[in-house]
Amino acid sequence: MNATPSKQKKIRIRTRVFIPLVFIAAVLLITYLFPRQGSFKYSFNEGRPWQYGLLTAPFDFPVYKPAEQLQAEQDSILEFYEPYFEIDEEIQKNALADFDADVNLKKKLSELPPDYKLYIRNKLQEVYNHGIMRSEDYDRISASRTGGLRIKERNVAASKKIGSFYTIRTAYEKLLDEAPKKMDVNLLKAADVNDYIRENIIYDAATSEKAQNEFIQQVDISHGMVQQGQRIIDQGEIVDARTYNILSSLKRVTEERSGSDGKNSWMILGQLMLIVLMFGSFYMYLLFFRPNEYRNRKHVLFMLLLIVIFLVLTAVTVRFELFSVYILPYAIVTILIRTFIDSRTALFASLITIILSSLMVPFPFEFIVMQISVAMASIFMLKELSERSQLIRSSFFILLTYILVYLGLTLYQEGSMKETNWVMLIYFLINFIFIMFSYTLVYLVEQSFGFISGVSLVELSNINKPLLNELSEKAPGTFQHSLQVSNLGMAAAAKLGANASLIRTGALYHDIGKMVNPAFFTENQTPGMNPHAGLPFEESARIIINHVKDGVKIAQKYNIPQQIVDFIVTHHGTSMPKYFYISWKNANPGKEVNEADFRYPGPNPFTKEEAIMMMADAVEASSRSLPEYTEESIRTLVDKIIDAQLYEGYFKLAPITFRDIQTVKDVFVEKLQTMYHSRIAYPELKQPGQQHDRPQHSPDEEEKNLI
Repeated sequence: MNATPSKQKKIRIRTRVFIPLVFIAAVLLITYLFPRQGSFKYSFNEGRPWQYGLLTAPFDFPVYKPAEQLQAEQDSILEFYEPYFEIDEEIQKNALADFDADVNLKKKLSELPPDYKLYIRNKLQEVYNHGIMRSEDYDRISASRTGGLRIKERNVAASKKIGSFYTIRTAYEKLLDEAPKKMDVNLLKAADVNDYIRENIIYDAATSEKAQNEFIQQVDISHGMVQQGQRIIDQGEIVDARTYNILSSLKRVTEERSGSDGKNSWMILGQLMLIVLMFGSFYMYLLFFRPNEYRNRKHVLFMLLLIVIFLVLTAVTVRFELFSVYILPYAIVTILIRTFIDSRTALFASLITIILSSLMVPFPFEFIVMQISVAMASIFMLKELSERSQLIRSSFFILLTYILVYLGLTLYQEGSMKETNWVMLIYFLINFIFIMFSYTLVYLVEQSFGFISGVSLVELSNINKPLLNELSEKAPGTFQHSLQVSNLGMAAAAKLGANASLIRTGALYHDIGKMVNPAFFTENQTPGMNPHAGLPFEESARIIINHVKDGVKIAQKYNIPQQIVDFIVTHHGTSMPKYFYISWKNANPGKEVNEADFRYPGPNPFTKEEAIMMMADAVEASSRSLPEYTEESIRTLVDKIIDAQLYEGYFKLAPITFRDIQTVKDVFVEKLQTMYHSRIAYPELKQPGQQHDRPQHSPDEEEKNLI
């Protein structure tokens, strides 16, 4: 059935609201994730020439020490740092109390002689007075330069050497080693003295961290100042270590100054304006130059999702300095959009992604040159995507493009190969590996968004596919009809710039429902066989009409993509099998006919390809009934069939013009003439003595007819 006007209006309203909302959401997300530390407008590397003009200090700023130097000085002063500990007196009290209680309760202690008990208690008191600490802390402090620590007692911290303290092990050994000779050491060991030796010197993390920070702050993080207006570097000069340090300091101060609320708000506003401008241009491109894509919410969502994903990856990579941005496979944006939509849209979307990414990355000029070169190379390599191997070949070509453009930029900027950063080649290789996964991504996108690529169309149109092979066996006439329809449709699509591969595949599958009852269709019948004989006209019409429903069921069983199923349901639209309809009317004069019994369920074609397919199907089927195949008879038939479809309004939903329809007619006439052109009658070989007839044609004419 056709969509009602109110339903179509609701769909248009939803699209008008949905598309702008998706664009607004994308803009807000990218603005939120955009790196804020982007106010320093220069990119530089040590050992490379300064690419900009004369740079002078815009304000006074300190020259910060390089990170390695600052870290070395901080490590040097920390050698004299002593961590803080405190004495937990409760641990000593509890341990001695437990010992005193166990002397009367535990058999091992109660049976000891009194001098043993007294010795153990005195030794416990002694080691606790010195202090017992964790063995890890003891070893760490022993290995330090000072070999000391600070003990906090009330509000005073006293420095002490580590040798005056014990660990649980050394305290236990002291108790055994210093026992009088008259005492049996085995009795002391059997008394489980180690149960009462506990750590009472506790590490004070808060005080130690505070003291450590105070130590570090003693190291001056800068050395010298640059005065406002002082010359820093001029164009073409090499950025040496000293200048690199000054530039790094200027960048740091500039970014710190831009972090104030007022300036940060202006920065966010500027970023928002640029992002809105880029996404707005893409929105207008789709609206004015790709209206079909603009109305396709899946396509818009897919393209914006791709752009946003790579912008988010760029923002996260730059903000957290995870790795080089050249590892990110930006070419995947071009490859996927080219595969499922078209080349121009793929290039436009890639430009948006590259330009916005360049606002985040260091050395934006080099980034833009390399990424745009790769995007164009991807477009060229995938001009006609019909094999999955093309995706693999394009990956190698992209890798080669990266390398050549990078080397060209290096030679242009440096004048020699000496300054080439060969690590970049590793980045390009990792990028190449990621792009190789685009093969898998094509399949995942097809499954997720319901798209169909040119590669899948080629695979589906292989007549050795099980479903098409079954069609050729069960309904050979229908199979031949489908082949002829595909030839007509492809020729017309090529002339109009439509998707010829899609029409070819749709044509091959459009009549698969006839496999259920193949004998009821004329092209599969042998002379003298007519299963419709004796059947009511309504029943015959129902069998004929049901081949559409049966075709959909079979297609769904074999997981045929929805775009191909659409050809099955639209190739008759809401037309009628007029033979049975007219026959019923003639047999029942004056009676009211129920047209629903004689009408296909539809819908009517809603794409240019489906409209071409509907015309090709009707014309090819009717052309078989022509008594002779002359240009005049073929044109009369084509005009009659297509004009009737046009009059019935079957193409109202399809984006096809009257000029397109006339072009389709001309192509069909030309192709049908070729398909049904007459052949010459070959003469019979006569016996010797028989009279030979002169040929009716000149040799040139015979040769022409044979061709």
